[in-house]
Amino acid sequence: MSRNIIVLGAGMVGVSIAWHLVRRGHTVTLVDRREPGRETSFGNAGIIQREAVRPYAFPRDVGTLLRVLPNREVDIRYRPTGMLSAAGPLLQYWLNSGGERYARITREWASLIMRCQNAHGPMIEAAGAEGLVRKGGWLELYRTQKAMDERLAEAREDRQRFGVEFEVLDAAALQASEPYLQKNLVGAIHWTQPWMVSDPGALVQAYARNFVEQGGRLVQASVEGVTREGSGWRVATSEGDFEAEQVVVAMGPWSGDLLSSLGIKVPLFVKRGYHMHYSAEQGATLNHWVMDAEKGFLLEPMRAGIRLTTGAELANLDAPPQYRQLAAAERAARKLFPLGKRRDAEPWKGARPCMPDMKPVIGPAPGKPGLWLAFGHGHQGFTLGPATGELLAQMMDGETPAIDMQPFAVDRFKH
Repeated sequence: MSRNIIVLGAGMVGVSIAWHLVRRGHTVTLVDRREPGRETSFGNAGIIQREAVRPYAFPRDVGTLLRVLPNREVDIRYRPTGMLSAAGPLLQYWLNSGGERYARITREWASLIMRCQNAHGPMIEAAGAEGLVRKGGWLELYRTQKAMDERLAEAREDRQRFGVEFEVLDAAALQASEPYLQKNLVGAIHWTQPWMVSDPGALVQAYARNFVEQGGRLVQASVEGVTREGSGWRVATSEGDFEAEQVVVAMGPWSGDLLSSLGIKVPLFVKRGYHMHYSAEQGATLNHWVMDAEKGFLLEPMRAGIRLTTGAELANLDAPPQYRQLAAAERAARKLFPLGKRRDAEPWKGARPCMPDMKPVIGPAPGKPGLWLAFGHGHQGFTLGPATGELLAQMMDGETPAIDMQPFAVDRFKH
C-alpha cells in the first residue's frame, strides 16, 4: 500500500532510504537544508568499505592513551569542552571497546557491513554512476613489522569469519605498486574487495537525481520542527509545512537535537574530521587510495585532486574549526608522498554521527507511530547508506528484514 513519507536528511543515508521507498511505490519527499551529499557524505575518504567489519574502538591500551594525551597526534585530537559535554557517551564508548561487549558489537556491526556492496550495486547501476566507482581495493601502509603483524592477525580472523579478502605486500611489492611513496615502509595490506569513489558527494547526488527521476520530490529547506498531526506528522520547514503519514529522521549529527524536541533522548556524539585537496609534484602519481595506518590519515586520488583526510577530532558539533590536526597530517603526508600545492581555498570540516556502542540506530521510534530513525553510522554512513535504506524500507513495509535489526533499535539505550 502506497504511503506518503517524508525523509529528513539528504546525506548518503537519507538519500538511500528515500530511493528505496520510492522504488517501492511510496510518495516520498526528501528534505534537507543543503543539496544532497553536501555535509558529512561530501567529506569522507570515498571508500565503500566491505573490509570494515570491526567498528572503530576507543583506545584502551595505556601506550595509546599516553600517546594521545598531549593532543598533538594526527589520528586523534580532542577539545576539553567536547570531551566534557560528551562524557557519558564517551565513557560508554570506552567500556564497549573491549572484551565480550566489543566481540558482540562486532558480530552485529559486521552483519550490516557485509551487505554494503550488494546494496550499493543496484543504486550505482540505476543512477548511471559507474564512472565514479573504481574497483580493486586500497592499501593500508605500515612502518613497523610489529603493527603490520598485529593487523594481519585480525585480517586472517576476519577472512575466516566474515569473508574479508586481502593480499599482503612486502616492501618490494609495495614499492612496485606505488613507486612514489617513501622508501622505508615495511609493507601494506591490500584490501581487495572495497570500491573507491572519485567524488563521494557526486555519488550521493547521482542517487538523489535517480530518486527524483523515479517520482520522488526533493525540497531544499531547513527543518524547524516535527509534530504529531492526527494519525500522521507535520514537518515545519523554512519553505512551509509538509504533512505525511510517516517521517524518517536521517539527519546525521543533527538528529539528536530534533529528537530531543520530541522527547526522545539519544546518546549521540560526534567525531569531526577535515580534508584538503592537493596537486602532486610534477611526474608523481598515486595509484591507490592509501592509509598511513600508524599515523592515522588517508590519501585518495580523487577528481578534485589528491584528498588528504584526517583522523577524528572529539569536539562539539558547532565548535569553530581548528586546523592544527590537518596541518600535522599534511606534514606527515608530504613525507609519505610528494604532494604539491593545496587546491582548496580552505579546508573542509564535517562531523561523523556516533553512538556509544558504535552501531547506528535503525528502526521505529517507540511510542511514536509512523516515526522512523536512521542515524549514528559513525565513520561508515557512506558505506552503509544503501544497506540501511534497504533494511529500513523492509521494516516500514512490515516485512521481515534481511538481518536481525534488534541490535540497532533505539530502545537499547534505555538500560
